[in-house]
Amino acid sequence: MSTYSQRNQPLVQALNHALGGRIVSMTEYRGQLTVEIGHEHWLDSAWLLRDEPDLAFEQLIDLCGVDYLGFGDDEWETAEATSQGFSRAADALGPGRFSWAERPEAADIPNRFAVVVHLLSLGHNRRLRLRCFLPDNELPVIHSLIEVWNSVNWYEREAFDLFGIVFEGHPDLRRILTDYGFIGHPFRKDFPLIGNVTVRYDEDKGRVVYEPVEIEPRVTVARVVRRDSRYIDQKLEGGEQ
Repeated sequence: MSTYSQRNQPLVQALNHALGGRIVSMTEYRGQLTVEIGHEHWLDSAWLLRDEPDLAFEQLIDLCGVDYLGFGDDEWETAEATSQGFSRAADALGPGRFSWAERPEAADIPNRFAVVVHLLSLGHNRRLRLRCFLPDNELPVIHSLIEVWNSVNWYEREAFDLFGIVFEGHPDLRRILTDYGFIGHPFRKDFPLIGNVTVRYDEDKGRVVYEPVEIEPRVTVARVVRRDSRYIDQKLEGGEQ
């Protein structure tokens, strides 16, 4: 029995015919088809996805980076809810909340960084999600798609800025959200939530200066007062109003 929905059967056949061995895997979740492409075939697969008549994905909707460091790990047990959620969230040390000397390492993660692309075919009224894992965790590099879909320009700059993913062949690969002198990549899971330095404007020097960060990691988790059967006061249980 096929693992793909009836609606996606024509697209699956067209993808297998056009991309063949370039496809590492193909999965469907809630009607959304995801195709994983090997990094060495990233660019030529993009051309085929755009130019093959049976595919015709002429529009790139989005591109983003993904960091799988700590993927699937929980900061605490989540089997059941308790009334102690605020304290656990505020006190625990999880992704982004750690001492720099004990920051998480990615030595045992073969596929830490990935690039994900969302495509749209207006003619066929189809959407497709592409994913490609990058082979080098120290310097994640992948070919730019800007010559295929020029709308990817700022998306690739954003992924470079926030994740440190280098898009080879991009004509203007520079930071787009953080300051030009910013150190690090904020969306990496080994980057502390409080940052590495404090940025302020120095009146005497007439410029922005960087200083060691002095704040402590903290998480603003709202306290929730639950008025349901799990948290009824003993007085109410005794029949008192």
